[in-house]
Amino acid sequence: MSPATPTPTLTGNRGLHIEEPLIFEQGHPDKCGVDLPEPADKPDRLGGLARSGPIGLPGLSEPEVVRHYTRLSQKNYAIDSGFYPLGSCTMKHNPRLNERLARLPGFADLHPFQPEATVQGALAVMHRLSAWLLGLTGMEAVALSPGAGAHGELCGMQAIRAALDARGDDGRRVVLVPDSAHGTNPATAALCGFRVRGIPGDARGRVDLAAFKAALDDGVAGVMLTNPNTCGLFETDILALSEAVHAAGAYFYLDGANFNAIVGRVKIADLGVDAMHINLHKTFSTPHGGGGPGAGPTVLSPALAPFAPLPYVVHDGAGYRLVEHVEGNARPFGRMKGFHGQFGVFVRALAYIMSMGRDGLHRASGDAVLNANYLLARLGEALTPSFEGPCMHEALFDDRFLKGTGVSTLDFAKAMLDEGFHPMTMYFPLVVHGAMLMEPTETESRDSLDAFCDAVLALAAKAKAGDAAFFTHAPRHTPRRRLDETRAARHPVLRWEPPAPTRAAE
Repeated sequence: MSPATPTPTLTGNRGLHIEEPLIFEQGHPDKCGVDLPEPADKPDRLGGLARSGPIGLPGLSEPEVVRHYTRLSQKNYAIDSGFYPLGSCTMKHNPRLNERLARLPGFADLHPFQPEATVQGALAVMHRLSAWLLGLTGMEAVALSPGAGAHGELCGMQAIRAALDARGDDGRRVVLVPDSAHGTNPATAALCGFRVRGIPGDARGRVDLAAFKAALDDGVAGVMLTNPNTCGLFETDILALSEAVHAAGAYFYLDGANFNAIVGRVKIADLGVDAMHINLHKTFSTPHGGGGPGAGPTVLSPALAPFAPLPYVVHDGAGYRLVEHVEGNARPFGRMKGFHGQFGVFVRALAYIMSMGRDGLHRASGDAVLNANYLLARLGEALTPSFEGPCMHEALFDDRFLKGTGVSTLDFAKAMLDEGFHPMTMYFPLVVHGAMLMEPTETESRDSLDAFCDAVLALAAKAKAGDAAFFTHAPRHTPRRRLDETRAARHPVLRWEPPAPTRAAE
């Protein structure tokens, strides 16, 4: 028997972990879990488009349906069941209080077409959240409507494009994007009609300042910088970078995906930033990943504030109202969404911010950085840190410690599954070979971090001892074993087809 598979059982089950077939494989089209009367004859109003054959849905009883989806849910890994060291994608505990507030009928049952007089409380939430975001960043204006981080990037770059066009500077169509920026940055710039010029990093994992300044010319519209960057490091030359950008007549876009590492500790306006999106679904305790939706409000400097998209909330003598059309000296570049943004996420974020307070947010970002440096200190002797010195909210290692072992970063990550841990981010950022990017977040205790470190250190020792087969055959204990991920990506099976009927021999 291959060492890749544990001893099988007669059913394929492993104790109480039931081998779960597809629901189509369980059900039968001739069965139904409900008893409905035959419909009365009615005239055909489908214009000849009535279904002529069975629809193909599986027939199951209610207990079968409930058991199927319950068992599927037990195969999921979630923040409520374990630690997520997923670098560059903050996966922290979300207080249930915030979820409960978002489900209050006065918030959950609203409709975007309601008259403003009936939604004053909702508009007050948006207005207060805007005030907090502006206060934490020191910026002039905020657009709440972007629906995710990349959508916020698009908002910021559209504002830059509008500002350039307004001053007749349509010859600036180049955006500088450092190698350590998030991967969505160049795609966003291209979508806005800009050409992307890459900027290399230096030996410290930061932007090469000399190369950056050499790339600035009168064709540069702006720069898209991530800080802390995707190597988990603070860009220590950020003031020199922003001064050079502005001296060249360009704008400074800051990717705020890692704002959770510095929130409450620095106002990004003081760094010379013109636009930044904020991932509410990372920094301020709202759903993330498959639990979405997200929200990516974008804050703007005085230079870009007139170009903020519609709508936005204002408060005057008559109460709160949404500005849906151009007013005063505003020159909005348009709209980001059909309505007003992800309101449920606004409620969660404001609940988190107000329960934490400014001092709590300051403590949270500090704990995130402390936890990451704890991982760096405990793992640094056995693994190979990619860069010298302390990190910010995530610790980055490469695969040099695996050299000569026959074990790859992917193998190491697969073995972590058997130890009960979700793997860290692999092979990202691309500037580091065999990257292993770990973000512990501020909500993990020292005990949970120690358990994780103990497992990683044990795996590193096993790899260095020469037991490559242990890794190349992992995982052994998951519901599904090692998959051919390359083939799955290139030839995905997106639709289940029933097996072809077999014919009896004649």
